[in-house]
Amino acid sequence: MYPNLLQPLDLGFTQLKNRVLMGSMHTGLEDEKEGLHKLAAFYEERAKGGVGLIVTGGYSPNLRGRLHPFGAEFSSVKHAKAHKVVTEAVHQHGSKIALQLLHAGRYAMHPFSQSASAIKSPISKFVPSEMTPRQIRKTIQAFANSAELAQLAGYDGVEVMGSEGYLLNQFICKRTNMRYDDWGGSYLNRIRFPLEVVRAIREAVGEEFIIIFRLSMLDLVEQGSTFEEVLMLAKELEKAGVTIINTGIGWHEARIPTIVTQVPRAAFSWVTEKIKPHLSIPVITCNRINTPEEAESIISSGKADMVSMARPFLADPEFVNKAEQGRAAFINTCIGCNQACLDNVFKGKRASCMVNPRACYETEIVVQSASVKKTVAVIGAGPAGLACATTLAERGHDVDLFERNDRIGGQFRLAMQIPGKEEFRETIRYFANRIDETGVRLHLRTEADFSMLSEYDEVVMASGVEPRKVDIAGLENSEKVVDYQTLIREKTPVGNKVAIVGAGGIGVDVASMITEPSDHDLDDWLHEWGIDKEITYPGGLYPYPDSRSETEVWLLQRRKGSVGKGPGKTTGWVHKRTLEKRGVHMLGGVQYQGIDSQGFHIGVDGESKLLDVDKVIICAGQVSVRPFEDKWPELSGKLHVIGGAELAGELDAVRAIRQGVKLAVSI
Repeated sequence: MYPNLLQPLDLGFTQLKNRVLMGSMHTGLEDEKEGLHKLAAFYEERAKGGVGLIVTGGYSPNLRGRLHPFGAEFSSVKHAKAHKVVTEAVHQHGSKIALQLLHAGRYAMHPFSQSASAIKSPISKFVPSEMTPRQIRKTIQAFANSAELAQLAGYDGVEVMGSEGYLLNQFICKRTNMRYDDWGGSYLNRIRFPLEVVRAIREAVGEEFIIIFRLSMLDLVEQGSTFEEVLMLAKELEKAGVTIINTGIGWHEARIPTIVTQVPRAAFSWVTEKIKPHLSIPVITCNRINTPEEAESIISSGKADMVSMARPFLADPEFVNKAEQGRAAFINTCIGCNQACLDNVFKGKRASCMVNPRACYETEIVVQSASVKKTVAVIGAGPAGLACATTLAERGHDVDLFERNDRIGGQFRLAMQIPGKEEFRETIRYFANRIDETGVRLHLRTEADFSMLSEYDEVVMASGVEPRKVDIAGLENSEKVVDYQTLIREKTPVGNKVAIVGAGGIGVDVASMITEPSDHDLDDWLHEWGIDKEITYPGGLYPYPDSRSETEVWLLQRRKGSVGKGPGKTTGWVHKRTLEKRGVHMLGGVQYQGIDSQGFHIGVDGESKLLDVDKVIICAGQVSVRPFEDKWPELSGKLHVIGGAELAGELDAVRAIRQGVKLAVSI
């Protein structure tokens, strides 16, 4: 089915069973006191699911390289012995696993951080100390020591993190290396540190041990590397003993989106393709590759020797097996939302996955056959209802799913029509196939009748949300007004001037949708963000052009303060930057005075203004839909309310799907 992707890769001294790498992800389990057993279960499911090679989350080779004061470290025999539970779990299913060695450098969230120079990162609280030559030498040995211990722990290799703006990357680039000694100045001096790390590791572990180097091929920051410099380092790394080179894209401080759902699929495989012809060792490509079809296309066209997918293995541990079995339609596809993975990690929480709440909770959310088979009615086929109904049926319960509309999907069906959120249709496709696979009886265009609910053992209310109504003079009688659901469903014409009431996630999505350029392909996207495909400019960036929209938009909110970020910690800035580039006016502290034939009358800072708009779009949040709520007490202890029906919130699909699955495993 996917002959190139599933073909073994011969590394000389060992062989990988396919061309699929599960890329490194920090899950938070690395830092928990009893986290290794949970981590072993997490990796075991992915190994059982068929992945060829796994790379762990990052472990520091010493104390000062930790990401935060109590972060993961791998520097002692005690650590090596503790990790055997991980390697043994993976090896029993024929997969291989490498430990990622990551020194945070100036990205460390503690006062003992170190870097090439004492230059503070824009995303860190502390100014790092400049490493002395002696400290550099000790750190090189620390990397080698950790690699040797990884070998002792049963790992098949290590990945050296030389990308994403961490310590080794900080030595490589002028942006962060202002030294004048043997470790700075010329490019040859600046790449000396990573090369000596690799040489020391190879000497410590011998020839039959995988060394992957995560090479920053496109820094996406000012004063980054050019293509010629990246190629020079890649060739030197090959000489130094690296087995595989993995592509790294962008520093964490870069203001360019690289992995969120707005990024086109495989948007950076061209970077790896530029490097590959110049090397004789395998190269791996990465970023926003989430289907076996995309991965197969990359390998078959010669852009890379392997494909790295990280978050897709949060979404579905069985990704490779399903592809191999011709069941790709049943893959639970990563939609690049970041809401339960990276957003959680940056808040200091354990990572998981919006579309698969069991990710990183394999030992806590266990789907088992029900001891007592029950009849269950699930009302609402949005994300919460779909997750609950299919999990209930998987456990053996007899499930009826009622949906008043003619299609499943709920709010996801609206979201998938927003440019940059097309991936949401993949989740609907997955659940549609799961309904058939698990035997859920789906009743479309059907309002559940209260009288029949008494026949069921359990009733799940997942009836979702509807737009909140706002009190604005003239709103009901004006042809200028439309709510967001009607706008998206019916593609309502909005004219050239538009006001949006509400600057939460929905308002931001709508502003993006109505300012999106037509016929926006990958090259257009790269150009919009100022990415130089030739990588002749340092960091691969050139000043991006004005991309103002022809539609003039005002994004309004009552609350004072920042406007346009959206709900996601790691995605909100992308939304806001996009709207800024398109010339969207973002106003906070707005009083809505009224709508008439002249336009939209508002007040800002005590001053009245008239917005001469063609359309006013209401995106003022949602309220729960609760059919026959007055009769709920009659359902006694068998009623369960989940998702938007319980709490409308900010369309929190993470909570909704998680609630659905957790309820299903408890019934």
